[in-house]
Amino acid sequence: MKVNWQGVYPAVTTQFNSDDSINFETTAAMIDTLIKEGVHGIIVLGTVGENCSLRSDEKRQVLAMAKEVVAGRVPLLSGVAETTTQFAIEFAQDAEKLGIDGLMVLPGMVYRSSEREAIDHYQKIARATALPIMIYNNPVTYGVDVSIEGMRVLAAEANIVSVKEATEDTRRITELFSAFGDRYVVFGGVDDIALESMMLGATGWISGLTNVFPRESVAIYKLAQQGRYEEARELWRWFLPLLRLDTIPTLVQCIKYAEQLAGRGSERTRAPRLSLTADEKAYVERLYNEALENRIDLSKYNLD
Repeated sequence: MKVNWQGVYPAVTTQFNSDDSINFETTAAMIDTLIKEGVHGIIVLGTVGENCSLRSDEKRQVLAMAKEVVAGRVPLLSGVAETTTQFAIEFAQDAEKLGIDGLMVLPGMVYRSSEREAIDHYQKIARATALPIMIYNNPVTYGVDVSIEGMRVLAAEANIVSVKEATEDTRRITELFSAFGDRYVVFGGVDDIALESMMLGATGWISGLTNVFPRESVAIYKLAQQGRYEEARELWRWFLPLLRLDTIPTLVQCIKYAEQLAGRGSERTRAPRLSLTADEKAYVERLYNEALENRIDLSKYNLD
């Protein structure tokens, strides 16, 4: 199965009203704006989308809304983060019925899986749907690393086509290409090493802070693809302080608060996630304001 997934894919937030219900209107407007600003794909219901904080029916409603808003302009992927393999299979099948373009599959959320259990989880989901699948390999957060040997087992599943590599070890990207050539589409999955990942051959970047600065994110990707690394580094060094927010336990709150500062959404999250403390907000606001003060004029790169 050939999938032309490449570029910058924001993992979009799910916006909430003051009563904690989903604000579908704001979420839809945010997705539409990101597409108009040049992102290459959309991922809903990832970690940043607070997948595990939504009820089953709400997840399906988000998918239906996103499908309507995206309207085929870019690929639309959904996170699959369920407590059991059977629930994940049911979600994947519902996503397929709704016309979602692909799945970003996480390990079972009920507890920390062993690698053997994670591989079985991915295999069973892949065999239950025709949708193309991206493996989300994030051992730092989810406690299980699908190794090169594990990816070799999964290569037998034709519709497992991609990996979001979030080990924080950039050597893994080279190891994937050395072991499998172009068998997998490789996405960088950690914001603060995304440029390094693309320099090593990753053809995509799944990002949280792209929700706040999409045009800059796309510019970094384009410069890297064109081999214009000196220019990419200039923009990267400007962006890096904010990108580091994607690597801490409160990443969802930090990204949503930065969105609020940018007038792009609300900081509201569902419990057990709580709003940032005053000191934490001050830190995010300082980084955001410094980014605005030192923002680079993208027209100098002649990327259009």
